[in-house]
Amino acid sequence: MKRTLALSCVIAGLLSLPATTTAQDVAITNVRIVVGTGSVIDSGTIVVRGGKIASVGPGTVSASNPQGVPVINGAGMTAVPGYIDGHKHVNNFNADQMRSLLEAGTTTVLAGGGPAEQNLALAEHINKGEWIGPRVIPSGTVNLRQTPAEARAAVQALAKMGVKHTGEIALTPEPAPPQSEIETLKAIVDEAKKVGVQVNVHAVSSPAMVAAVDAGVTRLVHLPNKDFTSYDQADRVAQTGSIVAGLIAFGAPNIDRLSTGPAAVQWPKDNQVRFRDGRPWPESIAGANRDAKGRATGTEAGYTIVNARRIWDADPMHSTMSYSTDQNADDVVVLEHELKSFSIVFSAADLFKIIGPNSARFVGMSDQIGSLETGKLADILLLDGNPMERDGIYTMLKAKVVIKEGKVLVDKRTSAPAAPPARPAR
Repeated sequence: MKRTLALSCVIAGLLSLPATTTAQDVAITNVRIVVGTGSVIDSGTIVVRGGKIASVGPGTVSASNPQGVPVINGAGMTAVPGYIDGHKHVNNFNADQMRSLLEAGTTTVLAGGGPAEQNLALAEHINKGEWIGPRVIPSGTVNLRQTPAEARAAVQALAKMGVKHTGEIALTPEPAPPQSEIETLKAIVDEAKKVGVQVNVHAVSSPAMVAAVDAGVTRLVHLPNKDFTSYDQADRVAQTGSIVAGLIAFGAPNIDRLSTGPAAVQWPKDNQVRFRDGRPWPESIAGANRDAKGRATGTEAGYTIVNARRIWDADPMHSTMSYSTDQNADDVVVLEHELKSFSIVFSAADLFKIIGPNSARFVGMSDQIGSLETGKLADILLLDGNPMERDGIYTMLKAKVVIKEGKVLVDKRTSAPAAPPARPAR
């Protein structure tokens, strides 16, 4: 039986849920609204009906409430689009970890690795309401180390399963991908166009990135972390309409972090810098850049930040950069780690474009998610404070209410009304 993430299947899987998790018609009023397209409404109202945004604009709901829906008073909060993670290995996640992702504000995640069957099963847990979590877009593995004919068959198999994305296809980064990889990749891209599958490629050097886009790839799941991207190389990404799913903080160190979530990494508070998995930095960076004596240099942290800005600036519309994490520590810690690096070279408005509309485009859902506009799915976060102010990235870590497709799935407001009592069994 085919399994898909079509919206109709998502809705059908949720029909049997309790009333508190079914689509809710609601008005969020007195709230600052970061639309995601660059505009900000200082005080406005969002009306949600049937899981979609019915209207959004300045002003408040009147006392008589002509919209005829329950009202959430958003005073002191900011409404922003739900965060979109374009690449994360989630196939081994459990129910607690799915909820943790949602509570951090992620409402959509592309499961970027692992077998298609596992990713489909994870998506079904969410779609059927067995677990509460973000919308999961499954991918499936296509091995680059096979013949072009075998690779075409693998792409066809994904399409038959209803999987619309390949997992990350890793190109050899240095000195550049061999021609055998390029020929197989071209076959994958060609077959994927025929059957409607998006090809996602792991290219962590600038030569590999350019080789990928020259082969017809438009979705790159990592910034180059082996070298500095030249202006000409960045221009090539922009000219081909390609987009890179961030991972800007890949080589950036962490220090004195104590994670407490379901995917917690317990790090000693010893004033030592660590890689994102809690081990010593820079020696533990995966595939670390090393000097002539074999010592890890930590240059990944600098390369990704410079390359992100250069690739962003190559496109006048700034559509070349999106967001992904690719790490499975505590979800709020992961979000903070990525946003810290982004905030070095991007403004708050840029960040919401990157994690919203651009990421929606990366995962192929730009017509449904990524911004708070009429007709789009009601994936809405209410943040505690104003993320457009100085140090606004810390406000982005404070999701008080998380709404996915019109369903209030997380509500951390201290004044939030208590859930209705359970009905007695009959």
